[in-house]
Amino acid sequence: MKTKVVITGVSGRMGVALLEGVFADDALTLHAAIDRSGSALLGQDAGAQFGLTSGVKVTSDLAVALTGADVLIDFTRPEAAMQYLAACQHAGVQMVIGTTGFSEAEKTQIEEAAKKNAIVFAPNMSVGVTLLINLVEQAAKVLNEGYDIEVVEMHHRHKVDAPSGTALRLGEAAAQGLDQDLKDCAVYAREGVTGEREAGKIGFATLRGGDVVGDHTVIYAGTGERVEITHKASSRATFALGALRAAKFLSGKQAGLFDMQDVLGFK
Repeated sequence: MKTKVVITGVSGRMGVALLEGVFADDALTLHAAIDRSGSALLGQDAGAQFGLTSGVKVTSDLAVALTGADVLIDFTRPEAAMQYLAACQHAGVQMVIGTTGFSEAEKTQIEEAAKKNAIVFAPNMSVGVTLLINLVEQAAKVLNEGYDIEVVEMHHRHKVDAPSGTALRLGEAAAQGLDQDLKDCAVYAREGVTGEREAGKIGFATLRGGDVVGDHTVIYAGTGERVEITHKASSRATFALGALRAAKFLSGKQAGLFDMQDVLGFK
């Protein structure tokens, strides 16, 4: 039986990639396509831009969209995602959350919601980035003395949060490898006379420009050598495919908070 999927933000870059991925996956069926009130796509067939007739018209009516659905996939903004979260709770619909930029209070709400509904929540749905997170933690365990760790990320000019959710997750992985908590060792900005770099800190550098989908590098800088672990995304399809894999992973699960480590069997 096919998993019935609801896609939000279908006029956005990730929404388009998710729609294309659903139409190409025989294990999934598009149940509803949601876009903001006033969108030019409202009332149009969700498959029209791909030359398809899906029979699903784009809507802004969340309650109708969720009726009979299995899972909602969201890559929009935190404020919208929290509305979707509440609606999914009410409707008993599972959720895949790829949105980033949540506050700590919002993350706590997601954790609470997962006690009732199954949720996959990850700042990056890429299979390659999920592997990268593991490698970063292992490298930090080995290079735990005499090496300075820096996380560098670059995204397109339209991204609104910084550092990226993926960069923060990579920082968390490095901190775990050092047996630290990221909040105790992160340095997010340097300007002016900052003094010498303090040992044990994890620095972040954020770059924005052009149409860069997402580049992340974790640098371990030692004396006489430097180790760099890099992931570069050239297409949003990699995130869409990971999210659709997460949606299928949730099939049959009643409750619980999961991430891509769970989806890929790394845990």
